[in-house]
Amino acid sequence: MSIISFVGFTLLVAIISYIATRKTDETSSEGYFLGGRSLTAVVIAGSLLLTNLSTEQIVGLNGQAFTEGILVMAWETLAAIAMVITAIFLLPRYLKGGITTVPQFLERRYDTTTKAITSGLFLSGYVVVFLPVVLYTGSLAITTMFDIPELLGVSKNASIWICVFGIGVTGSIYAIFGGLKAVAVSDTINAIGLLIGGIMIPVFGLLEIGEGSISEGITILMTTNPDKFNAVGSSESSIPFATIFTGMMLVQLFYWGTNQAIIQRALGAKNLQEGQKGLLLGSFIKILGPIIVVLPGIIAYHLFGSELTAADEAYPKLVSRVLPLSLVGFFAAVLFGAILSSFNSALNSSVTLFGIDIYKEYFNKEATEKEVVKAGKRFGVLLAVLAMIVAPFLANAGSIFEYLQRINGCYSIPILTIIVVGYLTKHVPAIAAKVGIISGVFLYVLYILLDEFILVDILPHFLHVMAILFVLNIVIMLIIGKLYPRENAYKQEYTMEVDITPWKYTKIVGAIICLIVISTYIYFR
Repeated sequence: MSIISFVGFTLLVAIISYIATRKTDETSSEGYFLGGRSLTAVVIAGSLLLTNLSTEQIVGLNGQAFTEGILVMAWETLAAIAMVITAIFLLPRYLKGGITTVPQFLERRYDTTTKAITSGLFLSGYVVVFLPVVLYTGSLAITTMFDIPELLGVSKNASIWICVFGIGVTGSIYAIFGGLKAVAVSDTINAIGLLIGGIMIPVFGLLEIGEGSISEGITILMTTNPDKFNAVGSSESSIPFATIFTGMMLVQLFYWGTNQAIIQRALGAKNLQEGQKGLLLGSFIKILGPIIVVLPGIIAYHLFGSELTAADEAYPKLVSRVLPLSLVGFFAAVLFGAILSSFNSALNSSVTLFGIDIYKEYFNKEATEKEVVKAGKRFGVLLAVLAMIVAPFLANAGSIFEYLQRINGCYSIPILTIIVVGYLTKHVPAIAAKVGIISGVFLYVLYILLDEFILVDILPHFLHVMAILFVLNIVIMLIIGKLYPRENAYKQEYTMEVDITPWKYTKIVGAIICLIVISTYIYFR
């Protein structure tokens, strides 16, 4: 029964996505990469939610919550503030410039080489870190929930390989052959299912703890495990409280404001108002995120305790225990949709970056839009295969979510640095951007190596290091700009491809969202 409901819901999403996108011109760059600039607020918010909220969040963050408690909610709640900043400051500038990719802005502000280096960093991060993590955590969840080793009579390792390639091939079909609109539509449908299914897990978990009463379950959970409900992390935790004011916000700003896989949804907005409303709606949902990606981990700790040997198995184990058998298939389909969403969104963005920023620039300057799309699709196939090969080896990476965040620093902070300097200054030259990227990557990789193999537990927390390098690279770029300024001050080009009239309630709603986040921390202090 669970298998039938799983297959049925998955096929339903695919059919609706096909019907919704069959009239979109997928042969043009704008049609394929930006969904014809036709995305509305609800579609943008749904796609943002599903692109971000996948098994690396659901499985990985709940795994961290199993170990450390509610303090890991910072990865969710602080994202809301970053999305507000993006809606107010960055999105209007992106849409005014009519860009398809973030590196396109860097080409205009600096030069072609800076754009190529940035695109290369994005692509490297996707194939080495993000795509494999999504595939591995998704495969771990599906393997545990359906007990694939028992079902197919294979080892757990073999079942991970099978699921990785199953998810990878399906996600590739969506991303490579459907374009952004197919990805966004399927995301929106799955977002509804994920919210319903994601909330069901803690509800059933609390019902089990409270023996039929949710309120009693909450009371028992909080009184039995008070240390799990302290949002202020100690210096020994994965998120010391001070990091919220340093590297944590920088990571959030990079992810929600400059990461191609995320911001591409807002770039496809039909106008600025829809883009801003989509980002703000998504930010409000992120505030509720801990109910889905943190609370279940704490419930799993209460129910299983020392029974579990691996924290990342907490969520799949909880689902198997508390969810009625009749709903397992539906929830697995929703989770499968979330896995596909993050995978195919990153893959679609990779195709976009390669086709526009690399292929057309360095391989075929005279390429037609149809040829650019075709080349991007071929590259997408290669990228998907590489990610599928890397993914199963992450079983030995320890905490998946922490691994993801640590490694992301190799490219997130250098890219954020040159974008911030690019928008806030007019005379910093292209050479400063190149120095900023190279020094940022080199110094952070050096830190990772020293922290991992030599100066263990001596160096500052990686989020503090991100903030230090951010400031250091900005200073370096400003010094270079002072010594060797651009001959002509940079001027932002306004193409006006879409209506850029802002939504009049953007700042008011944004302020309310920020106050809710602050209040949450005060309550759980």
